[in-house]
Amino acid sequence: HKNIDIKDTPYLLYFFFPNITDHTHHLQYSTNHFKNITTINTMASYIFRYFNVAGFGEATRLLLTAAKVDWSEENPEWPLEKPNQPFGRLPVLIEHSADGSPDLVITESGTIERYVARTYGFLPADPRNAALQEQLRDRLNDVVIAFFAHKSVSEGERQAVHDKFVDLLDKLVAVHSELLRKNGNNGHLFGTELSFADISTYAFLRMFLINPMPSLEHSPQLVKAKLTPEIAKLAVTVEADPLLEAFVSKKGGLAAYVQHK
Repeated sequence: HKNIDIKDTPYLLYFFFPNITDHTHHLQYSTNHFKNITTINTMASYIFRYFNVAGFGEATRLLLTAAKVDWSEENPEWPLEKPNQPFGRLPVLIEHSADGSPDLVITESGTIERYVARTYGFLPADPRNAALQEQLRDRLNDVVIAFFAHKSVSEGERQAVHDKFVDLLDKLVAVHSELLRKNGNNGHLFGTELSFADISTYAFLRMFLINPMPSLEHSPQLVKAKLTPEIAKLAVTVEADPLLEAFVSKKGGLAAYVQHK
């Protein structure tokens, strides 16, 4: 069968995903985490297309890694491959099903992230609880867009645009820090398990702090100065999760960038 209903029987995952028992952490939270999944395509594999930078692709890389699915990445030659992409832009996610059903091809970073997060249980099944996490992701995106905006304005407008970015960043830090405190300052924004909100926030920090793109070259000092102890703990907690062990081992972690907090 292509899809299996696992809402009431999460331990079926052990049959289809034997590597879920690689860590005791997986066993501990499997019932709670995977109750968010209504159906799952057990034969799916993925190709993720994006530039070889963190940018708007890091959250998807983290989600696919945490989901323990079969996926690979392509870095299309740009702009040569631009006409071959949906809407002529990246990122793009291609989902292959071994049963012969048509591939799913989607674009837009937010759409891709939400699809993977919902499919593999990193967003709550309840729409209200999911919305609480999704709004945080959109706020993170607003801050990124505000930062890039200063590259397209005149010198005379640059200070005002920069001030807007700093204001949005300050508000984001305040909201995230308060949520982390209300959740017991356990390194998670919601509950006690890795979530879409955690991964989105961690990806945001990686974009600005680790090997930023040339247009973000002055961002590490600015963002690092704004970090609170609560957000620093989230970064360390997320990358210590066994689900992301392979990713952090390959690409490096944030601990060295936030340890001063």
